[in-house]
Parts: sequence; structure tokens; C-alpha cells
Amino acid sequence: MLLTYRALKRRALAKRLAITAPNGIDESSYVRIGGIDQWISVRGEDRANPVILEIHGGPGASNLVFTPRTRAWERHFTIVRWDMRGAGKTFAAGGPEGQGELTLDRLHEDALEVTAHIRARLAVDKVLLLANSFGTVTGLRLARDHPELYSAYVGTDQNIVEGGRNPSAYEGLLARLEKAGRRKQLARMAAIGPHRSAWSPHEWAEYAKTVVTTDPLTYDTMKTVVIRSLWFSPLHTLRELRTYLKAQTFSESLGPQAMTIDEYAEGTAFQLPFFVFQGESDVLTPPQPARRFHDEVTAPVKDFALIRGASHFASFRHPDQFLDLMLTKVRPVVTGEAVGR
Repeated sequence: MLLTYRALKRRALAKRLAITAPNGIDESSYVRIGGIDQWISVRGEDRANPVILEIHGGPGASNLVFTPRTRAWERHFTIVRWDMRGAGKTFAAGGPEGQGELTLDRLHEDALEVTAHIRARLAVDKVLLLANSFGTVTGLRLARDHPELYSAYVGTDQNIVEGGRNPSAYEGLLARLEKAGRRKQLARMAAIGPHRSAWSPHEWAEYAKTVVTTDPLTYDTMKTVVIRSLWFSPLHTLRELRTYLKAQTFSESLGPQAMTIDEYAEGTAFQLPFFVFQGESDVLTPPQPARRFHDEVTAPVKDFALIRGASHFASFRHPDQFLDLMLTKVRPVVTGEAVGR
């Protein structure tokens, strides 16, 4: 009965995803990037719309499963979803042995290759860079170093890694555990200490899981948005869903690598429009550090906004709110057009 319901739901979602507009695009295939085959999906109802390149989070957590939730975005933007090495269909195709070098530097170089591919394929001068969660670490670096390639930067679930100087999210977790009387988890998290750059990949993943499962809003989002999107995705088989989860475990080693970065030392000067849209109740990547960083940024245009009723995964829990921000704040800057839906 469960599998029958899944099949019916997937069929209905697949019908909703059909793009029939005469100037629309719906392409997906493996492209040779960084020496391996990597999955790239391109969807939109009008090729004349601004092109968004997503840098997904996790690490190892493809955004492709959220395509039905973000269907309305495709009326106003062409969305490029790329499964990085170590994630989604890219991981499924090559397996653990076929992912090559798994480092932040390699992901950065891959992203530049994907950008070049998309600019050529869609015949556009620049693409709009949209990074979420762990992907914002790479996203900030791309935006900072290559303003000639990107029309704007948008970060959501924005990570601000400060070289270990800001333990506020960690301290917030300890406070929640103590208040809830979860002594065993409290002792475990206290034992790993606040210095994330010293954590093992397993400790980094354990911390993230504990944050997600001990905050009611984040945990509800994980169940109703993330897991539900995985289970009913019309773009994934059951085997691919199992592989999807294995990819996240495989990619855990990227976590501690990122924790050595100091975004302030990397630089707060951006030569392109800069936007941060953060869940107002995010406990994994709290809005306060993101707001402080935004306030220090110099950019031709910049803006910061909170997504109401959202913790982490804010853009996917409330895709309508996120789209409204994209249409009222970002699209006019990128296109030079007046605000409009």
C-alpha cells in the first residue's frame, strides 16, 4: 500500500513538472566535469529568464529532490541543479571509487567548470549564483573571486565560518540539551568541544544530526520537507534514494575542512550584488552571524531578509516566501526591470 501511494504521488508530481512552454527548457544529463561524469539538470519555462546556478549543501545533499517544491521558481528563472562529486546522481554513477579528489578546492574548480558549461550551453554572459547551507562556503568563494562570471550572489542557510571564533550555535545546542534534560547527548557534545576544526568527520556529522533532531522546527522540516521530498521524488528510483543517503556519509570529510576557513579574513569586499535570505529561527546556521557578516560586506547592492517561520532549509520549507524575495529584491537588480510577478 505504501509503495502504491508513492507511485501515485510520484506520477502526479511528474505531471506537474512537465514544461510545455514553447521557449522552455528541460534537460538533464551527465557532463564531464573535473575528470568525472557529473549530473546537471536545467529547467525553466522561458530561456530568456535569468539563469540560476545552485550550489547545494550537505555536504553531499543534492537539491534535485526539491524540484516539485520549487516548480513556481521555474516561471521566473532557469534553474540549474548540479549534483556535485560525492552527491546524488553523480555519486550514484561513479560510486565511492569514482568520485576522485574530494576537497573544497576541487569543488571550487568543478563549480567554475560547471559555470563555463552553463554559460556556453545557454548562451549567457553571467549566471545568478544561489548557494544554500554547506554550499555557501563554496558560494562565497566563487562570488568573491569571480564577479565577472556571476550577476549576483544569494546565500540562504548561510554559513559564516569565522575560524572557530564564534561558538554561538554550539553553545545554543548545549543549552537546549541541558534544558531538555538530555544528559547523555549533552555529555557527548560537551566532550567534542567547541573547536569545529578539530572535529573528526564523524563528530562533525554527529553534531549536525544532534542540532537537527533537538530543535522542534528543524526536526519537523527534516521530516515534512526533506524526507518527504526524498520519498516522493519523481526524479529518483528507490535505489537512487538509498545512494543519496550514502553520498552524505561519503562526503562527511568535507565538513571539518570548511571549519578552518575565516570568512572575514577571506574578505568582505564583493564586486557584485550580494543578498542573504536566512530562516529567522535557524539553529544550524543562525541568522545573527549571517547578519553581522552582511553588515560588514561592501557590494554594489546588498540586502538581508529573514524568512518567517523557518529554521534551516528555509528556502525549501517556504519556497513561496523565498521566490517573493528573489522577485522583489534580486531579479530587478539582475535584469534592470521593474519589480513584478
